[in-house]
Amino acid sequence: MGLPGNFRPIRSLRLAPVWCALTLASCGLGLATASTVVANPLAGRSMWIWYVRGSAGGSVSAIVAQARAAGVTNLIVKSGDGSGYWSQFSPGLVRSIHAGGLHACAWQYVYGTHPAAEAAIGADAVHAGADCLIIDAEAEYEGRYASAQVYIDDLRASVGSRFPIGLASFPYVDYHPAFPFSVFLGPNGAQFNLPQMYWRDIGSSPETVFHHAYTHNRIYRRTIYPLGQLDGGASSDGVRLFRGLTVRYRSRGISWWDWAWADASGLWGALSGLYLSVSTVTPLGYPQLGYGSAGDEVVWLQEHLARAVAGQRVTGTFASETLAHLKSFQARRHLRVTGQTDAATWRALDRLAPVRVSWAAAAAARDSGSRSRQPASGSAPASARLPPVADEIRPTESRFGEP
Repeated sequence: MGLPGNFRPIRSLRLAPVWCALTLASCGLGLATASTVVANPLAGRSMWIWYVRGSAGGSVSAIVAQARAAGVTNLIVKSGDGSGYWSQFSPGLVRSIHAGGLHACAWQYVYGTHPAAEAAIGADAVHAGADCLIIDAEAEYEGRYASAQVYIDDLRASVGSRFPIGLASFPYVDYHPAFPFSVFLGPNGAQFNLPQMYWRDIGSSPETVFHHAYTHNRIYRRTIYPLGQLDGGASSDGVRLFRGLTVRYRSRGISWWDWAWADASGLWGALSGLYLSVSTVTPLGYPQLGYGSAGDEVVWLQEHLARAVAGQRVTGTFASETLAHLKSFQARRHLRVTGQTDAATWRALDRLAPVRVSWAAAAAARDSGSRSRQPASGSAPASARLPPVADEIRPTESRFGEP
């Protein structure tokens, strides 16, 4: 399965050598050096900063010193909330972080009500010197396929097709059938996926969260960098286990939410020490979709199937049309004709480029009253109306109020 970057299929328990669990440097999660850190800002150890003023007493020099001491190679600093820019992410801040030998990435929370304005705010952070931009899109974007496409397309038009962009969203794709993962992580979208794998909020073990999140996120074929939590009662043992699993799943990057909680919880030692916990890992599977399935995973399936089978619509619902087309695809590829997405079927589909549906164009045509030909799926798939199965992560307490 031709996954990009550092993510490789996991087919056995031999995911990483034992020595990799003992020394971070040999696993690509090493300590920062006085020279410029690795080219990919997300490779290594990243720390999220919501409020600069609430981190290390608000002293940028102290933030840099503490980060370097903890082996943090990248700071992900909030730069915007919706269509409002946060002045804390300034060119001066970026220069100071760079002078300390660290990367400076920006992150923006987005809502989808004014996607073009939000894209402009994201671009402003890039123009301020950000090394990458992380999109924090959650419940407000559920069902908003056209808005997601406008945001992504406008952002890419401003920052270029190769600028590193990541998505930080729900870790359990199957819990959120209406969320447009296929847009944010699809063609022209984010290259990196940072699922919010907050095991304490989810109420599960790090092992379970990793297996569930990776099983359902892997189909989008974007490099996965696990995002762990330091709040919610996270313990040193949990943090070390999360780090160990990051190594076992062959990720070369990890990030933590967030600096203030690292200070409050006293977990700096656990997230930065040389030793971490080793855990066995269950081999990964693939999402098993079949007749009656619905959600963005079906959208993604249909976008790939449409590349091989003429007439396949993108509806987000797995009904008789998709069943017949999938069986035809399996037969032509000499696969078991099951009408379900087993591992071999996903691997065959992954070799195809997904068809890009113009959700935004359909929405614009509808709003303008145009009678021009629109995509068969309209401005959103039928699955965009589905409610979430569950909210596995609690919403951030407040995202308003620029510091």
